[in-house]
Amino acid sequence: MNNNKNKRPNASAAANQGNTTAETVQEVPVDKKNLLKVGITHGDTNGVGYELIFKIFSDSAMFDLCTPVIYGSTKVAMYHRKTLEMNNNINTVVSAYEAEPGRLNLVNCFDEDVKIELGKIDADAGHAALMALERAVEDLKAGRIDVLVTAPICKSAIHGAKFDFAGHTEFLGNRLGREGEAPLMILANNLMRVALVTTHLPVKEVSEAITQEAVESKIRAFYKSLRRDFMLSSPRIAVLGLNPHNGDDGVLGNEEKEVIAPAIAAVVSDGIPCFGPYSADGFFGSGMYSHFDGILAMYHDQGLAPFKALSMDDGVNFTAGLSYVRTSPDHGTAFDIAGKGVASPDSFREAIYYAIDIFRNRKTFDEACEDPLQKLYHERREDSERQRHTVPQEKPQ
Repeated sequence: MNNNKNKRPNASAAANQGNTTAETVQEVPVDKKNLLKVGITHGDTNGVGYELIFKIFSDSAMFDLCTPVIYGSTKVAMYHRKTLEMNNNINTVVSAYEAEPGRLNLVNCFDEDVKIELGKIDADAGHAALMALERAVEDLKAGRIDVLVTAPICKSAIHGAKFDFAGHTEFLGNRLGREGEAPLMILANNLMRVALVTTHLPVKEVSEAITQEAVESKIRAFYKSLRRDFMLSSPRIAVLGLNPHNGDDGVLGNEEKEVIAPAIAAVVSDGIPCFGPYSADGFFGSGMYSHFDGILAMYHDQGLAPFKALSMDDGVNFTAGLSYVRTSPDHGTAFDIAGKGVASPDSFREAIYYAIDIFRNRKTFDEACEDPLQKLYHERREDSERQRHTVPQEKPQ
């Protein structure tokens, strides 16, 4: 298992330096011209999106990590700011190109009024969320922002706004995905990383969707992401079974024997350190998750329920398999506490940290792969001395 499995994200660690004393940390000048531009959608306007954004960027240290670009509405932002009695300064810009370092920039995605009823499901709020998301994706593809962090949406509200997708993951897979590669939902924090074979699918349809091809492709995608996005050299992956007690030798189902185990065997034969299938209840209950770098669950609640139970406040939803970096907090719109000023910004803050770190990890990984070190060879001379670190010369014809 990799020693850096539970290492705190670099961006997070850098931000937390602001909480130490001047005697222990030497200040390093920040070149704000080279900071990443982090695009942030405002999400459902009746939820906690703006509250979380305002709370996060009330900390001036965040501006040393990135240049934030909010995609939303000046009118809606002002309403939330007044309701929450917060004093964040908002810099409204026409384009993300105009975003200024050290300021909370906002791209006004629409001018029409939006009726705000905090905590209510409403199609207008869903439409406002969709307009911000569309504009942010457009700017991400055009290179006006570097990464995307999405505030929570209400799926029933946004579906009323001609959004024909099960959620953010499927929408972004359609708009930002790579040809022949499906998006992969990964929930991550310092305890574990959980990926899903199926995402927003009714439970009655899960079994039919669990095929050997699907499981195998998700393992390979997960392994690729753990190496490139999380910089783990040889990540160990645990795969969960589908049925209770792993099917009890066929008494409760055969998917483990006929589908999941063959998929694991196929990837292991290609050198991927993959293990299982494991019964989900015992796997999390016994703490086995701490022995692996990644966990592949068969369906949404099998992976997310234990993940959130163990780490609700700092989990991050990352969409692997895209041409761009997208993260989000692992919670929803929190309608029950919207506008009350009590929402925790921790998960959203971690989503920003992860987006920055994954962007940098990809750059480092890709640069290393473009110019790898030459393989080393050994040649034994006649005098038995070894000549190390040389490439054998071709013999003359």
